[in-house]
Amino acid sequence: MPDIVYERIDSQNAAAQLDRFLSAYEEVYAEAPYNEGPSDVAEFIEHYAVHARRPGMRLVLASDGAEVVGFTYGYYLAPDTRWWRNLQDVTLPDDFTREDGRRTFVVIELAVRKAWRRRGVAAALHEQLTSGLNAERVTLTVRPEPEAEAARCAYESWGYRTVGTSHPWDEAPLYACMVRVRNPR
Repeated sequence: MPDIVYERIDSQNAAAQLDRFLSAYEEVYAEAPYNEGPSDVAEFIEHYAVHARRPGMRLVLASDGAEVVGFTYGYYLAPDTRWWRNLQDVTLPDDFTREDGRRTFVVIELAVRKAWRRRGVAAALHEQLTSGLNAERVTLTVRPEPEAEAARCAYESWGYRTVGTSHPWDEAPLYACMVRVRNPR
């Protein structure tokens, strides 16, 4: 089996890469706890087009030969972000929730196809995504269901800590919101 190759793509080229990793997205998110179908995938495609234009957007693809086996992407939170207001069970101080467009980088997606899990691909994707960032901290969300326990444990081992429960939109499930401090200001 060939070595996994990682490719980081910046915002100028990220939008054009969707077709390269969409089948990986469909495969991973068809699994529990997500159980996504065609309408969810169509919604993801719309959201990705918006995300790809965000300041500091980065996409990292992991490929085994010609096949994309994992991906991750994220961007910097804008000063007017709703990210912290989505937390349902905690009130964080203003100093914590203040954003300036470079303070916090958010990991929006991090996914690895089942056959390539538990081989360090997720950790390498995360490292490629976050290396060289000029951000004080990184945040992400993870589902609370037992099927996502491995992801939660990985994030904790990478230094993330839960700060609250996020409910990002009306029909959305709940997520654990996690933060990893990188460079204290």
